[in-house]
Amino acid sequence: MAIDRSRIGLNRIIYPGLGLEDFFKLAAELDIHKVELRNDLPNVGIIDGHMPAEVKAFSDTYGVQIITINALQHFNLGSRLQSRVDELRDLVSLAADIECEALVLCPHNDVNDTRSAEACFQETVAALKAFAPIFEDSGLMGYVEPLGFQESSLSSLVTAVQAIQASGCQQYKIVYDTFHHHLGPDTPQTVENEYDVAYTGLIHISGIESEIPSTAFRDEHRILVGAADKLKTREQVQKLVALGYTGAISFEPFADVVHHMSLEEIKAAIQASIGYLLEE
Repeated sequence: MAIDRSRIGLNRIIYPGLGLEDFFKLAAELDIHKVELRNDLPNVGIIDGHMPAEVKAFSDTYGVQIITINALQHFNLGSRLQSRVDELRDLVSLAADIECEALVLCPHNDVNDTRSAEACFQETVAALKAFAPIFEDSGLMGYVEPLGFQESSLSSLVTAVQAIQASGCQQYKIVYDTFHHHLGPDTPQTVENEYDVAYTGLIHISGIESEIPSTAFRDEHRILVGAADKLKTREQVQKLVALGYTGAISFEPFADVVHHMSLEEIKAAIQASIGYLLEE
């Protein structure tokens, strides 16, 4: 099944050294019209100190839609729930001001987390219930992103959907990250038979070509997607599309080898990766 190029997006982590307007310009020059912003880039805020009206002007000038802000971290850590609610209110306020559609919610991910699986699940549900009025009042979506690392408190797509269902809120969907799915507990059969793709709000894509065991894969190994990709990202995306996914597919490579490319090199690399991804 063919994937239309209009579904491709760029997460700002792909080239974090660019200022915000230049990032929008880069996307437009690549004929990409969906971007994700971040709250974890060094030395800059989410919108680089610009006023929200300026950011909306950038969006209009370059024809770019802000689809998410990444991310509310540790969202399901019960001991920090009030601070998570407070930060979420601030993020939602900014997102509304810049006409961003959704916020990404990342679970607690710590080797020192001693909570049981059941406690993690219950605190995930409790957090989603606590956040629900904020999302419902704003109309924004919350995108829950399972992290596949062994120490993650929420690594399964299926478990994440169960938590969303238990919250009783309709404003949540899932970020399916091809890197985290590769590391996590869900098999291709699980995705096909137990995961409801209708819950998917966004796909994050990256590739890994490093000759290291998959248990050692970390964000710093994530590059653009190509033929040598050990995550089989293209196949993962094709499977989700075949199952009915119709949303955005956003590049999220964290590796320094990508970040240190020249502007012309990164443009060429992104174009090549899109070409590979969209091949049938």
